[in-house]
Formats: sequence, structure tokens, C-alpha cells
Amino acid sequence: MTQKPLILIDGSSWLFRAFYALPPLANARGEPTGMVYGFGNMLRKLCKDFAPERIAVVFDPPGPTQRNQVYAEYKANREETPEALTSQFPHVMTLIEAMGFPLITVANEEADDVIGTLTVAARQRGIPVLIVTSDKDMAQLVDGDVKLLDTMKGRTLDAAGVTEKFGVPPERIVEYLALVGDTSDNIPGVPLVGPKRAADLLNQYGSLDQVIANAAGVKGKVGENLRASLGIIPLAKQLATIRCDLELPLGIDDLVPKPSDDARLRELYRRMGFNRWLEELGAEPAAAPDAPGTVAPPAAADAAPASASPRTRAEAVTEWNALEAMLQRLSQATLISVDTETDSLCSMEANLVGLSFAIEPGHGWYVPLAHNYLGAPPQLPMAEVLARVKPLLEDPRKAKVGQHIKYDLNVLHRHGIEVQGVAFDTMLESYVLDAANQRHDMDSMALTHLNHQTIRYSEVAGKGKGIIPFNQVPVDGAAEYAAEDADITLRLHHALHPKVSAVAPLKKVFDTIEMPLVPVLARIEQNGVKVDVPLLKRISTELAHRMEALQRECWECAGGEFNLGSPPQLTEILYDRLKLPVLAKTPKGQPSTGEDALEQLASQHPLPRLILDWRALSKLRSTYSDQLPLAVNRHTGRIHTSYHQAVAATGRLASQDPNLQNIPIRTEEGRRIRQAFVPEPGNALVSIDYSQIELRLMAHLSHDPLLTQAFRSGMDVHQATAAEVFGFPPDQVPADKRRAAKAINFGLMYGLSAFGLAKQLGIARGEAQGYMETFFQRYAGVKAFMDGTRELARRQGWVETLFGRRLYLKDINSRNAAVRQYAERTAINAPLQGSAADLIKLAMIDAQAFLDREHPDIRMILQVHDELVFEGPAPRMKELGGLLADRMCRITRLDVPLVADWGFGENWDESHAAEGHASSN
Repeated sequence: MTQKPLILIDGSSWLFRAFYALPPLANARGEPTGMVYGFGNMLRKLCKDFAPERIAVVFDPPGPTQRNQVYAEYKANREETPEALTSQFPHVMTLIEAMGFPLITVANEEADDVIGTLTVAARQRGIPVLIVTSDKDMAQLVDGDVKLLDTMKGRTLDAAGVTEKFGVPPERIVEYLALVGDTSDNIPGVPLVGPKRAADLLNQYGSLDQVIANAAGVKGKVGENLRASLGIIPLAKQLATIRCDLELPLGIDDLVPKPSDDARLRELYRRMGFNRWLEELGAEPAAAPDAPGTVAPPAAADAAPASASPRTRAEAVTEWNALEAMLQRLSQATLISVDTETDSLCSMEANLVGLSFAIEPGHGWYVPLAHNYLGAPPQLPMAEVLARVKPLLEDPRKAKVGQHIKYDLNVLHRHGIEVQGVAFDTMLESYVLDAANQRHDMDSMALTHLNHQTIRYSEVAGKGKGIIPFNQVPVDGAAEYAAEDADITLRLHHALHPKVSAVAPLKKVFDTIEMPLVPVLARIEQNGVKVDVPLLKRISTELAHRMEALQRECWECAGGEFNLGSPPQLTEILYDRLKLPVLAKTPKGQPSTGEDALEQLASQHPLPRLILDWRALSKLRSTYSDQLPLAVNRHTGRIHTSYHQAVAATGRLASQDPNLQNIPIRTEEGRRIRQAFVPEPGNALVSIDYSQIELRLMAHLSHDPLLTQAFRSGMDVHQATAAEVFGFPPDQVPADKRRAAKAINFGLMYGLSAFGLAKQLGIARGEAQGYMETFFQRYAGVKAFMDGTRELARRQGWVETLFGRRLYLKDINSRNAAVRQYAERTAINAPLQGSAADLIKLAMIDAQAFLDREHPDIRMILQVHDELVFEGPAPRMKELGGLLADRMCRITRLDVPLVADWGFGENWDESHAAEGHASSN
């Protein structure tokens, strides 16, 4: 009979995982409970999965340890532990003891060393060991009967798994860490030597000693840094080495779990409000439950206030002394809520009508500037008011908050004010907290989080045919509406930002991605893009001629004239006259003439394909060649799209008015439209596009060896997949098999079924099923990642990106199979698409800072998914293309190279011709 392993839980690691993994749940007293609940959940699952006979939970002691005596700066960079964590720690201790688990903390000794000592003691007695941790240092303890378990990722690592994950075997982990260093523990490493480089050096030379001995032969900047770090490497190695010879208060035979103390558990569960667990113990629920058994997103963790919040005390500022008094108060405030009132929703066309401010809940000022209806009261002159508020708004030391503040930045930019100090946006706070399951407009958020019914725009400006522009709204009503906007924005910030701050990954996304991106997007929108209007008109004429020709072909196929844009007429032609089979129906049960239905029918008759071609040209003409000239701003002569941050659940940006992200690039007609996007005379465009970013992220997240090796070796990954799935030598893959492999790569990674793949490739379902099985056999790491992600999503209710963005999946455990399967596909898609979205956002932030610092005459003018487009003086753009592409590849480090292709040209299409590419290698 196989002996059960000794389970050693790295309690310190678990504490932080539990604290940051769950939203800030609280009991009826307002005490935080999320960490206790998360820790208990992990313990309960571990017991269910392993029924351990020997187990211990090991914690770091308070204060310094032996490593601090060796290196005073050890862990000195760590921030102060959040109060919400320390306050829950005693309850976690109570939980562990009441559940009957041995608990170990040794003064002056780290949990790693305690676990190392117990591991060696167990192995000497032939007892296998399972170390439960997410700490990479522990990988050095792995051998044949010692494994690591990361419960959050659901992954167990043996020696082969360690080698696959880190690139070196367990016996080289200490040397690997000595080269890489550890920022979390403040262990110094060799600058520019990351995980991949460290593994390459150790594999090339065999050991750390040999790396040091051959340091003189290591080339480039890495070699320089290695030689400069030779004195620090021994210290780093000493700090990274787990000690296994401690004197411990408990031995292996003391690590037997005891029966649980149900009385203590009942007392703890009642205090925490863990009603489901109370019921399992046969106890009555707590009086005021929080129901943490259902994990809610942070935004929903606290119910809305029972009573409505007070109305705003609005103050209209129409006198100079009132303005001066307001400015005095604003200058003393630590945070200013700012809002603009205008006569248009388009920020690049809008004229300023008034400004509103708030610095304390319940009160707001409104400064009317351009209400010009008959009988409007006197107002302060706009130019002089703006001159007075300009220093305050442009002061970077004065923090500002707004709701969708990018709009206000653009409006004020048009009026000569460059707002600085933008610290918070309530729309983005709501979006980061829970992107998918709530609305992020102010009216909805006020009702949800403040139980406040705001004054609706229609109440002051009317609606339908009777709507009036804001400059026609009476000043009294406008003041109540506008002052409330600023006040409610401030109140929402006070309600939402603590929730963002309570979840470290979300705070990081907010602080390092979403908020820094706001002024960058504002700048891109202000820059706009130039289009060749005469060329667009010629393209529109060309498309009209081609549509007429296609229409004639359609009439010939149908045996008579009909309206190609009429679904009823097309239904009659396809199904009554031509007797084509009904392969799909509308929700009302009628035969479908949608794109999917026509694609299926295209193999049976030429008419469906002609209709599809006609529709594609019609869409291009109506959406782009006819409409883009109408979108040219009369003041700037350029098109200014709006980029929306708080739309896609995965974090992707959306372009609107006009949408410039959906112009086809693979069709001749789409490329023709792109040729109309041009620079100003004397300028040129550079386009930079991340190459296969989501597939590279899949390789990084799944650690699949074949996929990882394909990218590391620079292979065409679709060709590599075709070779694996269809059995061709890599250099002899036919073009059609590569296309099929591309569909397989992208389709299966996002949960495409055998039916969907068969439909996409035009093959039998059984054949598609065979391709899927072969793919997952070859790419077992991808399959494991997908299965693990689904399981993780079911357990915790959310998934996250590489950078910490979360997507909550309320339907992941739905009893409805179709709904649940959609949530599962979303769970797999979100970490990939969301990480790619975060990456391009970080690249935009970095690129704008670089341009501001060194090339202020170069403008970023477009973002299209994984692509950025820049405009500047033609003589310098070719050189800058390579520099910017190189920066984009260094935004983050993956297990595979990040690659960005770039091109240079006199129009957008021409700039897609590859001039070169950059790589993080």
C-alpha cells in the first residue's frame, strides 16, 4: 500500500494568497473575514483531496530571522502588512488549531527552513512529502518523493515539472536564484539576468561555479553585469539556500491531525458569519449573515446603504467674490472632484458651458460660463474664469477625481487648459472592481453604491424632440444637476477606491495601467489621424461599381431582379425559388439569411457567396469610404476617434465615433481603405504590431514544452502545429495545412468545439474531432492549462490576467449547460486576451513617456488591438520605428520572446509592409 505523504503547508504563502484572492468580505460587525474564509476553504479542500495522516501548517515568526543577521536588507523592501490582514491573523490561527492541525512557528527561523528540515527528516524515514506553496524557493527541495503543490493553480511539480517550469533541475534552483535574485525578498541578483538567461547560463556551463569561472567569456551587457556582480553572488546563494538542519520543537510523529474542536469552530464561524460551514456542523446560522460561501466581486461585497444618501447642496458661482472664495477652498483641498458641462457629447467638438467642483460630500459648486438662453442671468466671463482656474487645474500636486475624466481633459484642452494631477476616475474604479457584471455610468453606480437617485439629464434638458442643449438649460436647474455630478463623483470615489485598494492585484491594475492610460488616450484622441478625403471618395465610387457588377451576377444566378439588402426577398429566392436546404433558422423560426447560414450554403450554390461578397463591399462603403469624410473635424482637419476603457470585460479598448479598429487588413478592399490614412506633408507613419501575442501568452501561461520551444526557436508556430497535427516534416507543410493549423491554434485555445472546427475548416465532424485529439495529445500543457483554468474558475469564481486584472464569472457553476460552457470558454479566453490588452496598454504608457521625454514632435495616433501607429517627420521615423518596437518588446518578460513587427510608409497600408522586427530575446 502506497504511504501517504507528509503535507507541509507554507502558511505564510497561503495567508497572502487567501488575503488577496478574495474580495474584502466582512461580517455583521464590519470586521474583515475574506482571508479567514479563503484559508479555511483551502484547508478543507486539501483534507478532502488527500485525507492526510501527517500534516503541519508552518508560519514565519514575527520580527527578523537568521537571514537578517547575514544581510540586513533582507526583505527590507516589503511594504507594511495591511491592517485588514493582521486583524484576521489570530482568527486564522484559531481556525487551524480548532480544525486539529499541528501549527509550527519557530522564533528567528523562517518557514522555508522549518519545512526544509521536516522534509529531510521525513525522507530519512522513507515518508514522501508534499509541500503546499507558491514559493519558487521551495523547488530546491524537490526530489523523487518530494513534490510541490500550488493549490491556487492546481498544479503539482515533481523534478521534471521543476525543470520544465524553471529551465533547470531542482539541484540547480539555488544557483538559478543566486543569478536571478528575488525582488520579493530583496535578494540581489545579476542585473539583466532574468529567468530564461539564468537557465541558459547554467545549462551552458553546467553549474554556478562554472558560470563564475567562465564569466570573462560571457558577452554583452549581461557579461559586464555578471562580472560586476561576482562579489554579491555568494551572498545571494547563501540567502536563497533553504537550511535543513534546524532544532525543532516538534518531530515527524507529532504531526498527526487531531479531532476537530467543533465548539471552537462554531464560535469562530458565528463571529465570521460563515453560515454554510455552521450548517455543516449542525448549528444555527449567525444572526446577520454575509453569506461568504458565494464569492462576490469586490464591488458587490458590501450592500448598498439602507437609506438614501442626502441631496447635494448646490452653489451657483456667478459673482467674483464667490469665485475667489471657491478657489480658496479648492486650493486647500487634498482632492478635487472636477466635471465639465458642454453642448456636445463629442469632446473634440464640445464647447464649454460650465464647470463644477466638489471637495466634501454633500456640497458642490457650479460655475456657469455660457448659458445664453433669452433672459439668462449675468455670468462671469469665460476667459477670465478659465485664467483663474487654470493654475489649479494644471497643478500636478493637486489631485483630481472625475467620472470618465478623459472627456473633461479633452474639453479643457480645447479651451487652453492641460489638466495635471489626474489621480482617480470613478468609472475606472468601478470597471477594475467588476468589469462584466455591473454598469459604470454615474447614475447606475450612484444607485448601486450610494442608494442615491441622481438628477437625470432629461429632467433638466428634456428628451426626444424636446431636448435642448445644455447652454439653454436655466442656470438654477443646471447648477443643481452639475454640482450633483461633482459631488456624487466624490462620494463614489470614497465608496469605491477603498475596495480597489483592498485587493492588491486590482489596485495595481488601477494604479499602473488604467489611470496612467487616461492622459495617454486623451493625447491620442487630441492628435487624431489625417485621411485623404478625395481618395476615399474615389474608393467609394469604385466600391459602388463593384457592387453593381455583383448585383448583376446575383440577378443572373437568381433568375430575376431582387433587392439584395432585403432578407425577406432573399429568403424567397434561396429557399422557395432555388430550393436550397434550410440549415439555420432565426430566433423566430424563419429560414436564416445571416452570414453563418450563407457560408454553409455557399458550397451548394454560387448565389450565397456572391451575396456575402456584396455585403462585405456594402459594409466597407457605408461604414468607411462614405462616412470617414463626414467625421473630419472642421477645426483640425483630422479624424478624432474616442477610445473607451470601460467597455470590454477583458480590458480591451474600444474605438467609437468612428470605430477605426475593424477595418479589414487581409482583404484588398480593406487595405484600400487603409491607404486613405495618411500623414501630414513631410511626415511618415510607423505601424508596430505585436506578433501572435495571445499564442505567446498561452505558451507562457501553459508552459507547454512544444509550444514554448516553437517560439523560442523562432519557428512559424502555425507551421509547427501543422507538422505535429498532420504529420508533415516542418519544412514541407503545405499552405492549406498551415491555414488549417492556424484555425486550430486559435480556435481550440478559446474552446472551439469539434462541430465549430469542422464548420470553420469545411470538413467532417469526425475528422475535426481527430485533429482536436491529436492537438491536445501533442500540446498536453495547453490541455492542462485549459482544464486547470476551468477548475480554478469554478472554485474561486474568477480568473485573472498576467498583470492581475480579474474577470468574475457569475455563471461558471450554472446548472444550464450552455450558459456554463460559455462561462468556461470565457474563463480560458480572458487571461489571454486580457493579458494582451494589458500589455498593449502598458506599451502605450511607456511609448508616450518616451516620446514626451525624447521626441515630443512624434505623435501616437492610433491603437488597433495589438497595433500602435505613430506619425512624425519622415527622415526620423524609420529609425524611431525600431526603437519603439524594441521598447514594446521589453514591457514584460515572458518564457518566450515577445516579438513586434514594424513598418514605415506614406500611408497606413504601406506601413504594414514589414521593415523589421524587434524581439525580447
